[in-house]
Amino acid sequence: MFQQGADRNGVTMAIHLNHTIVGARDKHESATFLSEVFDLAAPEPYGPFVTVSIDEHLTFDFADWDDEIAVQHYAFLVSEDEFDEIFGRVRARGLTHWPDPHRSRSGEINTHDGGRGVYFEDPAGHMLEIITRPYGSGG
Repeated sequence: MFQQGADRNGVTMAIHLNHTIVGARDKHESATFLSEVFDLAAPEPYGPFVTVSIDEHLTFDFADWDDEIAVQHYAFLVSEDEFDEIFGRVRARGLTHWPDPHRSRSGEINTHDGGRGVYFEDPAGHMLEIITRPYGSGG
């Protein structure tokens, strides 16, 4: 969620990303994966999509992609407890994970800015990341 900012006229406004379409080899598999690993509500069909509610403002709308999937990166800021829970599910599934998006040093996490972070792939190859502190926040 974006924090309130000001438009060009100095008027305070809140902007929220509402949804994004995520290409998948199998929209049901990818949506289920995300909802299970992040312990979110079960995916729901919506038109040609299968949607996962991330929070009160954002859904990931999974779509079956016939063309080559352009791999994307999705980073989620989570609490320390949520990190432990999500990372525990990542490890329980036997997923390979890395401390960086370059996939160097498999099996490690990072501790940037005094927090923790880890990268792992979803079934379509998108790079998912969980972090406990925003990068550049100090620590």
